[in-house]
Amino acid sequence: MHAYTNNYCNNMKLPIGIQDFESLRIDGYAYVDKTAQIYRLISEGRYYFLSRPRRFGKSLLITTLKALFLGKRELFRGLAIDQKEDWDWAVHPVLHLDLNTNKYDRAEVLEQKLGESLRVWEQEYGNPRPDLPLGMRFEKVIEQAYKVTGQRVVILIDEYDKPMLQAIGNNKLQEEYRATLKGFYGALKSMDGCIKFALLTGVTKFGKVSVFSDLNNLVDISLDYDAYDICGITEEELLSVFAERIDMLAQRNGLTHEECVAKLRKMYDGYHFEENAPGIYNPFSVLNTFMKNKFGSYWFETGTPTYLVELLRNYYYDLDKMAQAEVTADVLNSIDADSKDPIPVIYQSGYLTLKGYNAEFKKYVLGFPNEEVEEGFVKYLAPYYLNNIDRKTSFNAEEFTMDVRSGKPEQFLERLKSLFASAPYDSTTGDKENHFQNMMWVVFKMMGFYSHTEYHTSDGRIDLLVETTLYRYIMEFKLDGTAEEALQQIKSKDYQLPFQVDEKKIFLIGVNFSRETRTIEKYLIDDF
Repeated sequence: MHAYTNNYCNNMKLPIGIQDFESLRIDGYAYVDKTAQIYRLISEGRYYFLSRPRRFGKSLLITTLKALFLGKRELFRGLAIDQKEDWDWAVHPVLHLDLNTNKYDRAEVLEQKLGESLRVWEQEYGNPRPDLPLGMRFEKVIEQAYKVTGQRVVILIDEYDKPMLQAIGNNKLQEEYRATLKGFYGALKSMDGCIKFALLTGVTKFGKVSVFSDLNNLVDISLDYDAYDICGITEEELLSVFAERIDMLAQRNGLTHEECVAKLRKMYDGYHFEENAPGIYNPFSVLNTFMKNKFGSYWFETGTPTYLVELLRNYYYDLDKMAQAEVTADVLNSIDADSKDPIPVIYQSGYLTLKGYNAEFKKYVLGFPNEEVEEGFVKYLAPYYLNNIDRKTSFNAEEFTMDVRSGKPEQFLERLKSLFASAPYDSTTGDKENHFQNMMWVVFKMMGFYSHTEYHTSDGRIDLLVETTLYRYIMEFKLDGTAEEALQQIKSKDYQLPFQVDEKKIFLIGVNFSRETRTIEKYLIDDF
């Protein structure tokens, strides 16, 4: 592997927030060489779409391609593609559109953004046609750039989906964006003879946008093995490019080299973009960890879209089920803006990743990629389900945790009763028992306990299973029923049988929630 790094590794300049390849190389920042993957991509096709989570290096990939097609060979000295004898370093006209820089709260904002980009290109290549619709103007720009330079055009569109993401929940705005993008992206197909290469990147893939339903020459490489490492950092790259940074991090945190690598892997590795591909590290989190010499949830600190939580809450989605869902490739590959299923959005946004594949039924098994994402997502969910988790007067997290660890179910249930009484609770019709079940899951998960909802046994499903080193809590919930009914269900279905082989003490807990008081009405406890 060829990788650019500074010789003075202890002072290695880390490219945090730097997404422009040219400035990164000129200023001597560390660069993990992806040009071998880029060369293969260009050699094998012309039109591509790539979906990756935010802060995963998509913009750097786009600007690397831009420098490459502009023939700036000096920037690629020492990199893999510089050794390719068949790369001619020809200078192509590059049309680079970055949709990440605007707030798309009105339809005219997108039109203005596209119009301004077209104006700049028309000024560069001539033949301005502001009288034409956006899509036709784009066609004319491509044609004119090819005519003026004698070289086919390269089209690079970064964060194509930003307008669509910002309009989730606003059907009228979604329709307007679809109409605008349909005409604009259509130029990629109609001007095929003038185009050398095209790549669109984004976080998500919207099935109803015609760039994917009509533009059938665009190849989606998001789940392809050959593209799994085109963004992000592999473990091989981590160990070779950042070896001395790892040693510095280990020293600052009192760890051995091996312990430090293990913690980096646990915290930031685990993204899988093909069922058989190795894991990929989140580059933003890794670079920030090296910069500050401290492990943290850096990816989450950059913000999490509220629409993800709204999807989960509005449709009473089982949070634990979300973290172990099984879906087909069709579900993962396309988002329907009108869909009530939050899984495709959550997966494509990077909060879930591929954990396995069922070849017989052609289904992917999903899960949290790593500890940073799992802990961060649960903590992010908490305020939406529990509005006073930090108030010690009503809920003491430390005492709650100790009660669970010490086998004191009555004490921790009383704490939950007080907590839930003041938690937000809307009047939307739906499965309200699921609402309380999710609240319970969030609390136990946030405190670091092994927790599973709807745990399957041979004779039914346990509403919530919580495990500690010494204890196991089997819980059944009722809404406006009785705690007696809940406890009796546990016993009649022998939910405890699968766990009798180990020495952990088992508590059977029946809980009844009251819709009127919005909290635990009564609970019964039996041990086994």
